[in-house]
Amino acid sequence: MDRTALVVGARGVIGGNLIAHLEREGGWSVVGLSRRGGEDDGAVRHLAVDLLDRDETAATLSGLIDVTHIFYAAYQDRPSWAELVPPNLAMLVNVVDAIEPIAPRLEHISLMQGYKVYGAHLGPFSTPAKESDPPHMPPEFNVDQQRFLEHRQVGASWTWSALRPSVVAGVGLGNPMNLAMVIAVYASISKELGIPLRFPGRPGAYTSLIEMTDADLLAKATTWAATDPAGRNEAYNITNGDLFRWSRMWPRIAAFFDLEVAPPLPMSLTEVMADKAPLWDSMVERYGLRPTPYGDVSSWQFGDFVFGWDYDVIADTSKSRRAGFHEYVDTEAMFLSIFQDMRDQRLIP
Repeated sequence: MDRTALVVGARGVIGGNLIAHLEREGGWSVVGLSRRGGEDDGAVRHLAVDLLDRDETAATLSGLIDVTHIFYAAYQDRPSWAELVPPNLAMLVNVVDAIEPIAPRLEHISLMQGYKVYGAHLGPFSTPAKESDPPHMPPEFNVDQQRFLEHRQVGASWTWSALRPSVVAGVGLGNPMNLAMVIAVYASISKELGIPLRFPGRPGAYTSLIEMTDADLLAKATTWAATDPAGRNEAYNITNGDLFRWSRMWPRIAAFFDLEVAPPLPMSLTEVMADKAPLWDSMVERYGLRPTPYGDVSSWQFGDFVFGWDYDVIADTSKSRRAGFHEYVDTEAMFLSIFQDMRDQRLIP
């Protein structure tokens, strides 16, 4: 099998795990795009590029004539929902504009989305969310990106798919949307300070239903949708397959870190963790951890965002199952496995 994958956003949790999956699956040559680039390894090579620079993108990608699949998982954060639209739409447009004219074997463009399509970031939304649910008031860059692909695909030989995971969990540093790392560092610092593990979110978030998406499972779903006829020009919710409440998951997480659980206490992680860099640096030295700047190990703002959901955040995944994707991951086992992975890699004590 002769396929060439262009993974856009290669240094994030989603992109990094996707590249690892493609390597394990075999039959893929992989090119990873990111702002920082990376070290080439076997069938994987990395390119550094600023996707917001249209000319630089076209020049950097000009030699990628063998690309058969674009896996788009790049993201740039901005202070408001409206400000997210221009950069995140522009990056996708710049990639497609650079690759489509020069890659005659282009088969598929895979777009990574999320529950913002359903308005999950705005407040309580219709659950379990279905791919056929009506749209909400813009702005929303996920929607604009999909519409761009839908319009661009008319008359083209390639197809598209859109994957809609819940909160994605995996091992990865420097990623703004990695809840597992938020929890792991928060728990590790709690232990270092000799205090119990308290759920920091809103009271209603502790008892609302939520679900997760394992990064490895998401990688499998992404390649399935990109290579199976069922994925052509379709969107799919992708989750682990189970639901949970933090009220039951939190004690299990605490047990992994040998911590007691105290009653929840609403607090802003962004504020209370802001002064913990010196403590983290001393922990890195004391426990022989991988030298990682405190600013790279966790995004407290993202933790506040997720732990602020005092309403159910769940989606219907029956469409993907009917189409043939049947993978399942136990979420508690996933968390514990990720934490152990982080410990084995010396990211946490």
